[in-house]
Amino acid sequence: MSRVLIKGARCYGEGDPVDVLIADGVIAEIGSPEAAGDTEVIDARGQVLLPGFVDLHTHLREPGREDTETVESGSAAAALGGYTAVFAMANTDPVADNAVVVEHVWRRGRETGLVDVHPVGAVTVGLAGERLAELGTMARSEAGVRIFSDDGHCVADPLLMRRALEYSTSLGVLVAQHAEEPRLTVGAQAHEGERAARFGYTGWPASAEESIVARDCILARHAGARLHVCHVSTTGTVDVLSWAKERGTRVSAEVTPHHLLLTDERLATYDPVNKVNPPLRADADVERMRQALADGVLDCVATDHAPHAVQDKDCEWAAARPGMLGLQTALSIVVRTMVEPGLLDWRGVARVMSERPAEIAGLPDQGRPLAEGEPANVVLVDPEAGWTVRGTELASIAANTPYEGMRLPAVVSATLLRGRITSREGKID
Repeated sequence: MSRVLIKGARCYGEGDPVDVLIADGVIAEIGSPEAAGDTEVIDARGQVLLPGFVDLHTHLREPGREDTETVESGSAAAALGGYTAVFAMANTDPVADNAVVVEHVWRRGRETGLVDVHPVGAVTVGLAGERLAELGTMARSEAGVRIFSDDGHCVADPLLMRRALEYSTSLGVLVAQHAEEPRLTVGAQAHEGERAARFGYTGWPASAEESIVARDCILARHAGARLHVCHVSTTGTVDVLSWAKERGTRVSAEVTPHHLLLTDERLATYDPVNKVNPPLRADADVERMRQALADGVLDCVATDHAPHAVQDKDCEWAAARPGMLGLQTALSIVVRTMVEPGLLDWRGVARVMSERPAEIAGLPDQGRPLAEGEPANVVLVDPEAGWTVRGTELASIAANTPYEGMRLPAVVSATLLRGRITSREGKID
């Protein structure tokens, strides 16, 4: 394998700059190693070296909606965003509710080779919420499915959810819940509050999320199972998670970049690019998400990267599909909302974007410390640089970014997967 020498980087943004030699897929030496004749040198003066990011919540759309994203295009976006592993959600067509589909996604990820693509298996057949999918078969398949979720649909039946949690304990896998009580969100279009009322949107109550999280924390505790809560968005959910964790419940939770930055103030534009599930919440909720992430009540950042075709977004709000692009902008949003205000330092960024998601998913070679002998899944970040978001210039096939034209801080200058450069200076290597 190739040798790469990273010169003058600061590990976790701490201490003096060091040179890092990567050889045979691992970090071989940190300090002042010498470069042999066949070593590729990266000038990283002024840059921060972090473990490669891990995204527990990505929509790659393949199979079925290759007009919006593919494993290849989504992997490129991930590598450019500093990711070395992503988890591809099950709401494909056909649904990833069996070994054939999850193995297809897994093989496509290996063929592309830019990031480790781990398929997420559906909890229920066809995401219909009526009977459990083949959890054991998918877990034991070549893809080795680690996470199961009906994301986009809540497993609303408490008996089905209980059974899924019970089976997960024997399989050693994780159930991730899209927390939305469907009977409370019929016709809902935006966060239920003063702004939705003023602008004429049907309200989406916070209790729809909070009630499911409370129920599932209780079910998980009684089953002795692990539960993961997707895209937390409300103050009440944070309260429930804090209560559950204090009592020993094995629950983890993620927050998206857009729920750290954007609020329902954007409803004033009536632009469906801002339509997402769960919806953008009130200012107080956003502030609580930031503090909860800093405090560890929320474990990690996950993008919920959701590409959509133009016709699915450039239409009236009620008909538009929910979702936003997120892989290439995630780091910058975390820097804007968490690092710049002093809520996280760079080691904290590594914790919420790399270490904790890798631990939650059970990935032994991701999110590892920057130390000699560890796998060289790493990302270089220029903290002083900035960039302007243009949807058409992103690697995804779709362009539905809510940050169009926004100037964001921090630039991913290089990503390495097991010592191989996958992206460099905004291009796939």
